[in-house]
Amino acid sequence: MKTALVMGASGDIGEAVCRRLAQAGWSLYCHCYSNERKVLKFVSELSESYPHQDFFMVCLDMLNYREIPAFLADLFQVDGVVFAAGFTKYGLLSEHSRTDMENLWKIHMETPLLLLSELQPKLRQSGQGRVVFIGSVYGLSGSAMETVYSGVKGAQQSFAKAYAKEVASLGITVNCVAPGAVDTKMNHTFTDSELETLTDEIPLGRLAATNEIAAAVAYLFSEEAQYTTGVTIPVTGGWLS
Repeated sequence: MKTALVMGASGDIGEAVCRRLAQAGWSLYCHCYSNERKVLKFVSELSESYPHQDFFMVCLDMLNYREIPAFLADLFQVDGVVFAAGFTKYGLLSEHSRTDMENLWKIHMETPLLLLSELQPKLRQSGQGRVVFIGSVYGLSGSAMETVYSGVKGAQQSFAKAYAKEVASLGITVNCVAPGAVDTKMNHTFTDSELETLTDEIPLGRLAATNEIAAAVAYLFSEEAQYTTGVTIPVTGGWLS
């Protein structure tokens, strides 16, 4: 049975990814940090819906590298990893503190790379290992007021391209999915006017649903995607692409 680790399973996109991968037959480690009650309930629901698969909640503060060894010790079989955890910081570059910059780097790049370095032996065992980063359209196009976030998302995409070459002979594929504007709780803070302005800029005229992002991940985790590696798939409705 295939087992995946989904980092950021408590987020809207992470949860949608978990549901889609569970539907495709994957057992899951569902990662969280601060929303344990939500993820425990979610894991229980998955266990009831898919009784022949295994579902576990695992916890890690991705800003604290000292927790990584204990976190890894609780993982056994890992055939795929999705990095869906993250956050942004709005503001001019001059309004970003050193801590802001460090935290954005840690959660989007440093911790994922540290985890992959240790998980690679597990990922290679099946000969069909999967790694997917949930990137951002801003990693492709850049965004004023989110310059550091755009930078680390661009770094994810460059790393995926390079690491894909490094582990191709091990049967591991490495890719990114780059969402545009997605209908998540984070975007519910938009006013009606702001939302209208945003959707007017999107050729398809709406925000993405989280299951549309999850569908791209599910494809990259499928056997049919064994020849797809080192790429970034924009799921943007034609926005900024």
